[in-house]
Amino acid sequence: MITIIAAIGKNNALGKNNDLIWHLPADLKRFKKVTSGHHILMGRNTFESIGKPLPNRTTIIITRNNNYFVDGCLIANSLNDAIDLAREDEEVFIIGGAQIYKQAIKNSLVEKLDITYVHEEFEADVYFPEIDLTVWEEVARENFKADEKNKHDYSFVSYKRKK
Repeated sequence: MITIIAAIGKNNALGKNNDLIWHLPADLKRFKKVTSGHHILMGRNTFESIGKPLPNRTTIIITRNNNYFVDGCLIANSLNDAIDLAREDEEVFIIGGAQIYKQAIKNSLVEKLDITYVHEEFEADVYFPEIDLTVWEEVARENFKADEKNKHDYSFVSYKRKK
């Protein structure tokens, strides 16, 4: 199964200046729990914003640069090549960025969306593609209020591709 995992604002905001816009520890903890032990696929900019391979995951970086190398990571020249590198994994996670998300959704490569909605609008320079509810069905939702650690209301929402 190929899953997109993302945190987005009310206006589909993903990030600004190659960084996250908000700090939401509950989302980071959930991301770690859900993706641990699996392959995570990401574009080069997303990897460079993280800065290092994430522990207990196999990092696959998608770049058109044939000379790109990062110790401890796999490199793919296309999203399809990255998926092929992860074919033995029962669940593969696409973790960004915006271009990779858009390509994966447009080409119907994904069966599940795992979205954290941050219930505020943010100024951003990259956005998540609109989720088409004629294609995607919400199958789970958990809502949370802001607290001392998480400064925004948020929801964890899972979608499955409709048959």
